[in-house]
Amino acid sequence: MPDTAGYLFIGAVAAVVTFVATPFVTRFAFRVGWVVMPDARRVHTEPTPDVGGIAMFLGFAVALLLASTMGRFSLVFDNNSEPFGVLLAALVIFATGLLDDVRDISAPAKVTGTVIAGLVLVWFGATMFYFRVPFLDVFVLSDDWVPLITILWLMGMSQAVNLIDGLDGLAAGIVAIAAAAFFLYSQQLDDIGALIQPNVGPLIAIIAFGVCVGFLPHNFNPAKIFMGDSGALFLGLLMAVSTSVVGGRADPDSQAYTPGQTYFFLAPLFIPLFILGVPIFDTVFAIVRRAAKRQGFATADKGHLHHRLMNLGHGQRRSVLILWLWTAILSGFVLYPIFTDSRTGLIPIGTAAIALSLYTVLHPEVRRRRQDNPGHSAGGQSAGNPSTPGEGSSPVGSTDVTRELPAPHPTD
Repeated sequence: MPDTAGYLFIGAVAAVVTFVATPFVTRFAFRVGWVVMPDARRVHTEPTPDVGGIAMFLGFAVALLLASTMGRFSLVFDNNSEPFGVLLAALVIFATGLLDDVRDISAPAKVTGTVIAGLVLVWFGATMFYFRVPFLDVFVLSDDWVPLITILWLMGMSQAVNLIDGLDGLAAGIVAIAAAAFFLYSQQLDDIGALIQPNVGPLIAIIAFGVCVGFLPHNFNPAKIFMGDSGALFLGLLMAVSTSVVGGRADPDSQAYTPGQTYFFLAPLFIPLFILGVPIFDTVFAIVRRAAKRQGFATADKGHLHHRLMNLGHGQRRSVLILWLWTAILSGFVLYPIFTDSRTGLIPIGTAAIALSLYTVLHPEVRRRRQDNPGHSAGGQSAGNPSTPGEGSSPVGSTDVTRELPAPHPTD
């Protein structure tokens, strides 16, 4: 049975390999010209590589292969085709994203690559078994439904990560927090005997955490390299796999749940959706926004959460930290009842959410810009982060955010 120390070691290996590999990938990208140039749509001011997914995939592959050689993970790898299937599916979706980073393939081509990766997961059995509707019933997925549910789950997760990848360090930080939270959740399920074994989910979650931690020092503002579609789609697959094989395999007949935890175990798939609330909400909002404008879903715009925070007057770094904190608060909200029966423990979490909301809308920089421009909201970057262009460059208050704020990243 894998232990926590073993998982943490593998996560550390993923972090170290990704951290060490990223500078080499950066230099290689400059040499072959795999960079994005500054323009009116982007925040960065210098040519920047956008193939950080290469280093992330290397960190994942090395960590997974190392785990396969360790006796403590024998339960996960012995007579189990799922880890190899995850590796192969990750390679497919990573290659799809890398091709888009280098040559700009069409949206249908990216969807095709995602579907193929999903079919690989189905072929090797890395799928959910149950789909639970809270307070209604537990549905055992038939062989006819498994491919469709797996592909839709993968497409949703990968696009959620891809759309949130708009500011330096935003996607990597959110996925790191979400992966860590989900790893803790999966460990708790395993401890109470509610997780069907063998299960590759906790291992994939901790590797995703390590990969993001290793990449963040190079990706935080000012970023030396972007993860690109190769990294965003790849991280989406890791989260899709870990959430589906954990949330979709928690034993529905387990008697280990305590009364105070019953609600959170009625639908374990609710947990990852809540933990990943920031990118999922951003994705849903993007679909509704573009549908209302009769635009295609793949049409880039600047109405995402991070764009709106910058329009309020927050700088890049502050906007990223605010969204990181929201992810941490949402994670704490769903995890606390699982680890304790105390209901009063949610009070500090609710207080933190209120405090963060007030900080977001009442920050001195936001108030100053409102005073300087009555009835308008600021576009561009805050004074606290002058390194990013755009401060005061657009008429504040315009509802056409697509004209007044440059897109921070081509993966939008």
